[in-house]
Amino acid sequence: MNESMQSRLWIQVLCFLMLVICLSGCHSARHSDVNPIERPNILILLADDLGYGELGCYGQEIIKTPNIDQLAKRGMRFTQFYAGSSVCSPSRAVLMTGMHVGRLSIRGNYGYVGNNDWGRISLDRKELTLGEMLRDAGYQTAYIGKWHLGIPGDISTWAAGRGFEYAVQEQWGAKPEGGRFDENDHWINGRDSVVYYDYTQYDCKDVFRTDLAIDFLTKERNSEKPLFLVMSYRTPHAHEYDLRETKRYSEFGWPENERRHASRITMLDEQVQRLLDTLEAMGEMDNTLVLFTSDNGPQAESHNAQFFMSAGGLRGIKRDMYEGGIRVPMIAYWYGKIEAGTLSDHAGVFYDLMPTLAEVSGIKKPAQTDGISFLPELLGQEQERHEHLYFEIQEGKMPEGFRQALRNGPWKVTRYERNGLPELYNLESDLYEKVNLAGKKPELLEELNATMLSKSKANKNWPYAGLSN
Repeated sequence: MNESMQSRLWIQVLCFLMLVICLSGCHSARHSDVNPIERPNILILLADDLGYGELGCYGQEIIKTPNIDQLAKRGMRFTQFYAGSSVCSPSRAVLMTGMHVGRLSIRGNYGYVGNNDWGRISLDRKELTLGEMLRDAGYQTAYIGKWHLGIPGDISTWAAGRGFEYAVQEQWGAKPEGGRFDENDHWINGRDSVVYYDYTQYDCKDVFRTDLAIDFLTKERNSEKPLFLVMSYRTPHAHEYDLRETKRYSEFGWPENERRHASRITMLDEQVQRLLDTLEAMGEMDNTLVLFTSDNGPQAESHNAQFFMSAGGLRGIKRDMYEGGIRVPMIAYWYGKIEAGTLSDHAGVFYDLMPTLAEVSGIKKPAQTDGISFLPELLGQEQERHEHLYFEIQEGKMPEGFRQALRNGPWKVTRYERNGLPELYNLESDLYEKVNLAGKKPELLEELNATMLSKSKANKNWPYAGLSN
């Protein structure tokens, strides 16, 4: 081969290599939109019993939440996002496992534990948690606040035993060695150590918990790993009685329980900003995905849910299968990734968080999840849609405590009591579920009701689940 031929051959080889590199680079650029090379921190801000209408950005006109409202302006606000169920434990279980409640080990706050007794049920060890998934993906994992997915006497079922390397949680119920847990004790990493919530020193428990979170971030943060932090707040759950703050909103002359309710929501708003300010000061916010939501609809145990229109006019409250019980706020912020001021009508649900966070962290979604990643929606890309969204709850020992709901596009079927009659609503034309169309669309009702019943799987702890009629 002469010198001229060799030169032409080398030029062809170099052109081919440049083409391969170019195509590879284009592919990597497209891929990096969904799986960022520099994995972001992930911060979940979880309110307790915060209704769809209790934030200014969701239409609240009286209670002030300027910081969360600003977060929504800087990111994306969802209008059709759903909790996992309509009460604490099953909803949180759905969020934590990416499974719909009809397949989960937890279907209510209490279940059947034998001898006709009802007690706490923990997540099954075979049900992978977000903490375990992201810890194994190389994240530093932390959980601070209410867990509600374990058994008091079994530390392995607490957050510290389910994938969270740093965990601070309160506990209540019987201690295994005798006596009962003090709800003011916040246990660190199981029962390694404890810090006491002194209500005489704090305006509310969420101020205390935010202090704990800030201490963790400034003292325990491993900067060599991306961060996954679940901040599980107490507000506005009914059972926080030691509220020291007594003046906020006093000028309105409201009943004291309503003043306290509004005060706690505004104080929650302030604590969220304190946490975000800390991350900003640490230089972490530019690469942090923030998700703010609530575990179910508004409570009416310590106040009148109609006083502030806590459900935003939706029918139902906590424990209901109507929209007010399960539709919740969802705000997403991610600097440079989520377009500011975006409004999304994507119908998402808590079991979507696991596949979403798997995709964000660049790993394969776990096989157990029933969810669909909504990362494309966050990034302004084409988004896959659910065919069905399913919900279930068992409250108490009686069959009337078993409730179900299924959403299919604009259609929603609900069923109260084990043998109750199903109801049918069109959410597109009847968002407030005032007109039951069961009698007018029997074929559609039969089809959706059959699908709804098929979603509930039998479980020994939940005697009314998994039945076909």
